[in-house]
Amino acid sequence: MFSNRFNRWTVAAIALMGTAIATVPGRVLAQTPDHPSDTAAQFPTRNDLKSLTTAGSYLAARHASVERDAASAAAFYRSALRTDPKNNELLDRAFISSVADGDIDEAVKLAERILTIDKTNRVARLVVGVHDLKVKKYAAAQTNINQSIRGPITDLVATLLSGWAAYGAGDAKGGVATIDKLAGPEWYPLFKDLHAGMILELSGKEKDAGTRFERAYKLDDSMLRVTEAYARWLSRNKDSAAATTVYQAFDKKLARHPLIQEGLRETKAGKKMPPLVDSAQAGAAEALYGIGATLTRRGGEDLALVYLQLSLYLQPTHPLALLSLADLYESVKRPQMAIKVYERVPSTSPLKRNAQIQLAIDLDSADRTDEAIKILKGVTSEDAKDLEAIMALGNIERGRKRFGDCGATYSLGVDVLPPGNDKANSVWYYYRGICEERSKQWAKAEADMKKALELQPDQPHVLNYLGYSWIDQGVNLDEGMKMIKRAVEQRPDDGYIVDSLGWAYYRIGNYEEAVKNLERAIDLKPEDPTINDHLGDAYWRVGRTLEAKFQWSHARDLKPEPEELPKIEAKIANGLADDNSNSSAAQAEKKKDDGKGG
Repeated sequence: MFSNRFNRWTVAAIALMGTAIATVPGRVLAQTPDHPSDTAAQFPTRNDLKSLTTAGSYLAARHASVERDAASAAAFYRSALRTDPKNNELLDRAFISSVADGDIDEAVKLAERILTIDKTNRVARLVVGVHDLKVKKYAAAQTNINQSIRGPITDLVATLLSGWAAYGAGDAKGGVATIDKLAGPEWYPLFKDLHAGMILELSGKEKDAGTRFERAYKLDDSMLRVTEAYARWLSRNKDSAAATTVYQAFDKKLARHPLIQEGLRETKAGKKMPPLVDSAQAGAAEALYGIGATLTRRGGEDLALVYLQLSLYLQPTHPLALLSLADLYESVKRPQMAIKVYERVPSTSPLKRNAQIQLAIDLDSADRTDEAIKILKGVTSEDAKDLEAIMALGNIERGRKRFGDCGATYSLGVDVLPPGNDKANSVWYYYRGICEERSKQWAKAEADMKKALELQPDQPHVLNYLGYSWIDQGVNLDEGMKMIKRAVEQRPDDGYIVDSLGWAYYRIGNYEEAVKNLERAIDLKPEDPTINDHLGDAYWRVGRTLEAKFQWSHARDLKPEPEELPKIEAKIANGLADDNSNSSAAQAEKKKDDGKGG
């Protein structure tokens, strides 16, 4: 119920923020390119900026915005603004780009200029208000924050921030009253009770704080920060056993979250845990993080980016805000930006290991694979049973076609899998089997694929891979065909699996059925070179030679594997040799007769 209602209000909030950000045409977060550039390599130098005219800076800024490079966009817009200081559009764009980049000190200066022109600009009010709160100008903070309100999301955020500003000014009672006065959607009480509880806790009203935390916990016991706040309160005001119970309940819903694991260690040792926040600034950062992270998960990246950057302005080392910001950058395909954020997670945080794993994945995405592998090997050296890190390492090696390495890495995971026949373990054998098959160790690969199916009998990708491999080798044709058909039944819209079925028909000499299925695979995955190559072969066998050469040409242009390119070019030039008794199907029948099939 909470998530559905929140989703609707999220849409409204994005529309609202659009009225603030849409005063800036071509918003900072525009379309993502297929291959994001390295922002560090492209960031403009002082000489770059000096050499540009206003128009040049503006065009460069627009290009940076399209590339989702907020840092460069902000630099270029500020450069343009310096040469045309009365241009309000440039002022707005420079401001929003600075907020998106996390340069809040610069954004504050620009926001103050905006407010001399437009006192109703809500984003400018919010940014200035957060700055006031950071520097402990609590009365000014409340004034500016209250003028940023309009709509359910901004209403909630502004009210929570105003409550924390009141606490900072020494009026904890007034801060709680401010929060309690807020009326709105049914998901408001969760945030209201959590933050009112934290203010009461810091002001010494422990009993009242406990009532608020318990109420929030009953509203949503799956919310991480509610669980943490309540368990920490229990450890100080009840007993460690009660706190442990709350942590354990969360662990059953989401196993092995690092912050929950840390809490369990502390409470099992009988320790009394400190409050979740320790100041007005930390409380405000928590409010901005909480809403920002929720918006990120629900497609509200523009508004989430503003809140997360403001949260980190107040508390630069907030590990959850950092992870949420990095996740946001990943969702808009900016791994280089995510890398910089993951590197900021403090080494003392229980979340550092998670950050290291994600950092490695993003480094690999940025073609910095050796760095990624070094990081993951460092993580696994600290804990040889860290299955998540081992899986990430194996996946990177497999993606980079280091099949000997990834087979050995997956073996490290297989060796420490928990006992039992959990179907979740199937993926380990499947991935190791792929690496073994690609490194010419078919006997091992076949055994692993069979083990994967033993653990998860109807897994379509395993059925497809093993069935395809058998048919491609000309063995176990009937069983292989049955496996692929079972995979297609489960994944009828998966182009790769449909391609396997088409190619299986080709390998047994049923070219008409091959064409039928390969044409469907092309409809599903038109830009895959292998499927185009397969369809070309099938067309040739049914006499559609011109279409065959077209498909091969298309396959050639789609950048096939290097070892396949000369084969495709030879087919374009010479076609296929005549089918005869030496076909793969005939060879397969011979193997079956000899008793040599898989």
